Amino acid sequence: MNDRNPLLNQTRRLFFGSCGIGLGQIALASLLTGRSNAESSASVASRPTLPKPTHFPGKAKRVIYLFMAGAPSQLELFDHKPKLAQLEGKPIPPSVIKGQRYAFIQPDAAVLGPRFKFARHGQSGAELSEMLPHLAKVVDDIAIIKSVRTDLFNHAPAQLFVNTGNGTPGRPSMGAWLSYGIGSEADDLPAFVVLKSGGSLSGGAAMWGSGFLPSTHQGVPFRSQGDPILNVSSPAGIDARAQRESLDVIGALNEERLDVTGDPEIRARIDAYEMAFRMQSRAPELMDLAGESPATLAMYGAKPGDNRASFANSCLLARRLAERGCRFIQLYHAGWDHHSNVEGGVRGQCAATDRASAALILDLKQRGMLDDTLVVWGGEFGRTPMVEASEALGRSKGRDHHPQAFTVWMAGGGIKPGITYGATDDLGFHVVENPVHVHDMQATILHCLGINHERLVYRFRGLDFRLTGVEEHHPISAVLS
Repeated sequence: MNDRNPLLNQTRRLFFGSCGIGLGQIALASLLTGRSNAESSASVASRPTLPKPTHFPGKAKRVIYLFMAGAPSQLELFDHKPKLAQLEGKPIPPSVIKGQRYAFIQPDAAVLGPRFKFARHGQSGAELSEMLPHLAKVVDDIAIIKSVRTDLFNHAPAQLFVNTGNGTPGRPSMGAWLSYGIGSEADDLPAFVVLKSGGSLSGGAAMWGSGFLPSTHQGVPFRSQGDPILNVSSPAGIDARAQRESLDVIGALNEERLDVTGDPEIRARIDAYEMAFRMQSRAPELMDLAGESPATLAMYGAKPGDNRASFANSCLLARRLAERGCRFIQLYHAGWDHHSNVEGGVRGQCAATDRASAALILDLKQRGMLDDTLVVWGGEFGRTPMVEASEALGRSKGRDHHPQAFTVWMAGGGIKPGITYGATDDLGFHVVENPVHVHDMQATILHCLGINHERLVYRFRGLDFRLTGVEEHHPISAVLS
């Protein structure tokens, strides 16, 4: 180590970051507010998740994203296609599937009809599957978008694409972009919290990572019961005073090292220690679902003391996190990958998720929070109109990956309620009306929060990166209130 020349102590990440990370932090105030004075730059550097002004007034203050990992079948839930029932067992017309690629089936596989009945609900008359009886009760509060499409057809890259805007690991996730861009209203909780249920995730932790942004902005996975983070509680014999004194010594040593190297990851480490200390007093109250009324618990189907990672508990915890100022709350519920027995798979997943998803909308509305909380529900792609069946793999009556069309619904802050947007052809194969690219959906989410997606950029290795990529994309104006 050579303390006389701090450049000699830089890591490779820091060296490249000095071309972008430092400039990004210094320019952040001007990026969002038009100011770039020393005082604002210093506050951003010392408290990177402080609330920051947006490009324009946004109707949403926070996001709760219900990510259905594995790709729910839109044909069993939202996009009713009676013609599939008429053609069941027959090959799909060659003109429809020309040039398409699939993960596990041949393009000329037979058609599989919808496995459930559909009906219209609410004043909007939106058509929903019988597997969504609870969502049907709040259908006039949501916007159903039937024409979403993606560029990728395998789970891991497609999940990364929806969450980070890119199909390869290493890019900042949407929650990290929001933490970086507009900070958080929570002082004693992370800006970006992750909750998981239902099984493993193909995209892995890269879906809530910070990428090339400072790691302060990455998502923090919480457990749905007990301590939200393992070891956040002090060990026996260590009281608050001893903990504070220990952190002060560690902080002072880290500050000395930060002065020498300027490494932003040291600042992130300091912030993490301080956040953990503040969470020690907040976490027990946050996680105590027993404080909720019996009616609220029943509405969600939540069970205090249940140590399983349940989607119902996660939804209720998401509302509690939203109340306490978290900016981005991401719920990952896995298990929607139904290559076989799509009927049984969808039935089971709806039993686990429908009640709590609808309860979240109703609960936020009753508390006056839906107007400034954006709720998003959806997976990484859709499922094919053709059947997947393989004796070798033990599969029958399933559906393969389908990137050409899938359904997402949104509700709350900035979204027009009670509408259905976009349409697919009679087979549910291609979008024929109002196509929505994944980047358009991301731009819409940012717009609801008051962010121009083209201006939320970060210079890294000499390039300006953004969540929505470099091609032209737009918020979905028709679904904005």
